[in-house]
Amino acid sequence: MVVTQENVAVNGSRRLSPQEIADILRERIRVGDLKAGDRLPTQAELAEEFGVERGTVRQALRALQGDGFLTNVSKGSPPRIAAPAPASGAPQPTMVSLAPRLTEAFAAPHVRVDVVCHTSETLMLALGEALRQIHEGSIHPKSIDVRILLPSRDIHLAFPVLVDGRGEDDPVHKRWLEMRNAQAQVLRHNLQAVRSTHGIDVRVAFRALPFTPPVKLYLLNGDEALIGYYVLTERQEEYESQTLDMYDALGSRSLLFSFVRQAGQRDDAFVEESQKWFDALWETITTDLTLS
Repeated sequence: MVVTQENVAVNGSRRLSPQEIADILRERIRVGDLKAGDRLPTQAELAEEFGVERGTVRQALRALQGDGFLTNVSKGSPPRIAAPAPASGAPQPTMVSLAPRLTEAFAAPHVRVDVVCHTSETLMLALGEALRQIHEGSIHPKSIDVRILLPSRDIHLAFPVLVDGRGEDDPVHKRWLEMRNAQAQVLRHNLQAVRSTHGIDVRVAFRALPFTPPVKLYLLNGDEALIGYYVLTERQEEYESQTLDMYDALGSRSLLFSFVRQAGQRDDAFVEESQKWFDALWETITTDLTLS
């Protein structure tokens, strides 16, 4: 949603300071008049609204950016209200926390998403809001680069596996492979659809891991890393007229822990090392992946 200009009480002819303007905007964010993803007016509009020079507005915006309230701050492009950072010590399940982080990442001009996962089911669902906003016209990235590492079809997965052990005809592996391929194809189709409808340069690539990843990792624009553990449990699933009793993990329920570069040296180092780990896998031991 584009934020419209509104009246602000200015104390007579006195000019507001950058801090006062930042405080007013911060209060609008606090009470919900400005929500995550909203675009601010241009600097010229804000300068007119507050009766100050553009330089004063720029100082106020820099203060808000430093506090983590704004994203997509660049020359010639009004910034957006940033999504609240995950509360320290209170990570949320992937299905809850991933979508807003992806939506914020997709507000950048050039989107880059790198993922390590068991299947792309959660990613496929979580991308729905970002793609909806692209189709709505609220956000319009110039390019989208998505790279996904999935387990190879040729390995013996550590999970999911039958509780009674693997047989010659492994229905659990067959079921997982069908899910892996179907979800990845839908994900690729949904992303590539915005290339033809909105002229966005979209690249989606998959590669195959020679091992079962014990964690899921999402790297957003090189600025944020989200990591969650695959927690195994015994559960049953109906498949081809039989009941599969297996050890499996429900990735959508994994708690995601967020590390953001701007949060400090510890987070910055985690994001950087996670990106190095992903790039090394992508460029070395992974192989071509066929979705069939």
